[in-house]
Amino acid sequence: MAWYSREPDSLLPSLKIVSINVYRGRFAPSPTGPLHFGSLVAAVGSYLDARTQGGEWLVRMEDVDTPRNVAGAADTILNTLEIFGFEWDGPVLYQSDRFEAYAAALAQLQRAGLAYGCACSRKEIADSATRPAVDGGLAYPGTCRAGLPAGRAARAWRLRVNDDEVAFADRLQGRIGQHLESDVGDFVLRRADGLFAYQLAVTVDDDFQRISQVVRGADLLASTPRQIGLQRCLGFATPAYAHLPVATNAAGEKLSKQTLARALATDIAAAELVRALDFLGQAVPVALARATVAEVWAWARENWSFAAIPRQPAISVPLA
Repeated sequence: MAWYSREPDSLLPSLKIVSINVYRGRFAPSPTGPLHFGSLVAAVGSYLDARTQGGEWLVRMEDVDTPRNVAGAADTILNTLEIFGFEWDGPVLYQSDRFEAYAAALAQLQRAGLAYGCACSRKEIADSATRPAVDGGLAYPGTCRAGLPAGRAARAWRLRVNDDEVAFADRLQGRIGQHLESDVGDFVLRRADGLFAYQLAVTVDDDFQRISQVVRGADLLASTPRQIGLQRCLGFATPAYAHLPVATNAAGEKLSKQTLARALATDIAAAELVRALDFLGQAVPVALARATVAEVWAWARENWSFAAIPRQPAISVPLA
């Protein structure tokens, strides 16, 4: 039975006492709308990688960006996961309950001289930036690195990075490396609106939940070096990473709420699961198209092949 309860951290000590030999994976949707096919691909890939290795699979609701949250979406997501036959271990972790933990991590970085206040607005950064960042934005030019300009107050907090390469071996995409200072610049930890940034929240939560394997979409590949950099600054262990190919539409756009990806059809859950398995390169038999959800999962657990997953960052899928 899935567990939806939102218990305070003090009541969840079991999440912090985990053997390093235990596989712990996670699926971390944002409650900005219903799950779509791209979400299902990430859920199926992470779930089967965990279960076929005897591991635990956790669900985290990444609702730290509260203005983007849609009322009721979190419960809809969890209900959809249950209908699709996913079973997770322990309670769902909600980032909106974790602000004190993020504040403590930021304070640690501040004490170490690794975080500094930044007064720059987006327009000021756009006007002064000299190069693009790897994720499509602009690399921060370091305006406030040496101190706030006279008469200006800090709007956000940034991590002070250097230009040493941060590299890792992705289980699917191969060796990935970034020079954070030139490829990204000092990146935001706490935003001008007071909310904590995704990079800090996900890093703190992966450590708190003792995540050993991160299996997620390749749209987050460019974020991983920043998270590894933060792990090193905070003294956290680094999990292994595998970035699954992202499902895109005919225009090459990632399936998302912004590109009007349709919600998963719960009345044909088994067929949707088969479609996700096929996308992930699994040799799905024709007969599985008429199977039940339980039968699809039974076949998938028995026949899952990580080696069969396409080694590419994106795959176009036909509209269904």
